[in-house]
Amino acid sequence: MFSIRGAITVDKDTKEDIFEATKELFKKIVELNDLNIEDIVCIIFSVTKDLKSAYPAEAIRQMGITYASLMCLQEMFVENSLSRCIRVLILVNGDKKQNEVKNVYLKGAVNLRPEFSEGI
Repeated sequence: MFSIRGAITVDKDTKEDIFEATKELFKKIVELNDLNIEDIVCIIFSVTKDLKSAYPAEAIRQMGITYASLMCLQEMFVENSLSRCIRVLILVNGDKKQNEVKNVYLKGAVNLRPEFSEGI
């Protein structure tokens, strides 16, 4: 088993923005890591406290991810931290080494881990 991390920000707290950003992030993670959807064990989302219009997991269900366990949590609040941010942790059955995984940080979340954002 291996894990993949990622994050993306949204401009507004709307269901549409949250769904669009979640799908964009997930598609990029699947593409860059050449994932087989059936190998995904679970996906854990966290969102900052200023996002409350929708669950990111609902967007993933709309994409046909029906068997993996999904969970949404509120990110711990830290003063001066990035706002309107969706973070994800994906656990995948497979034998990739962590240094072979492509973590994905998009939009304002690039600032969280710029080393993973190059070339995306």
